[in-house]
Amino acid sequence: MPLHALVFDFDGLILDTEWPEYESVRRVWHEHGHELDLAWWRTIVGTADPVDWVERLEAAVGAPLDHEVVRSRRGAHHRSLLLDQDVLPGVTDLLDAAERRSIPTAIASSSPTSWLDTHLDRLGLHHRFAVLVGRDQVARAKPAPDLYLRACARLGVEPARAVALEDSPHGTTAARAAGLRCVVVPNRITASGPFDHADLVVGSLADLTLGELESLLG
Repeated sequence: MPLHALVFDFDGLILDTEWPEYESVRRVWHEHGHELDLAWWRTIVGTADPVDWVERLEAAVGAPLDHEVVRSRRGAHHRSLLLDQDVLPGVTDLLDAAERRSIPTAIASSSPTSWLDTHLDRLGLHHRFAVLVGRDQVARAKPAPDLYLRACARLGVEPARAVALEDSPHGTTAARAAGLRCVVVPNRITASGPFDHADLVVGSLADLTLGELESLLG
């Protein structure tokens, strides 16, 4: 079966935004004498569910915190860490290969579309994707299938003819529920999985070829 589309996750797959997110929050917790539980943090990666880590820290401290000041300090550190990040290995090579084969590409992300626009512009990748679907465009973010279903609909392809590229268990659940095959590239945050529902797990997008992705479709 020919491959008709590639649908990428963004955070942690194209750009490592997830470690700076964790590290910037972890530092705030450390400043208040507490350690941020990485195992707990992993449970929220790849979703858009509101999780107020400041309230969680406040409960750990046992005293009121100035939420605005705490978020502002964390935000400045987060931005500085993000600016040090570049496109992850294998992304541009896979995009080049898809372009040579006229296979359209999209992004389906639990982040807002404005977040995708900002970072793709900075990385010079915006024009490489025919469709961007952020959490503001659907009723439910990952692990629901809505993002992937909308991306495929806007590309005009059947989900069964597309392959999703993910880094998190929640994203993998969303892709498979939408009917796409799914390849997972774990990162430092998501390395513990589980990924037993993925079609393939690899160490890097640089390890993939279009032929291998196409073979997943049968």
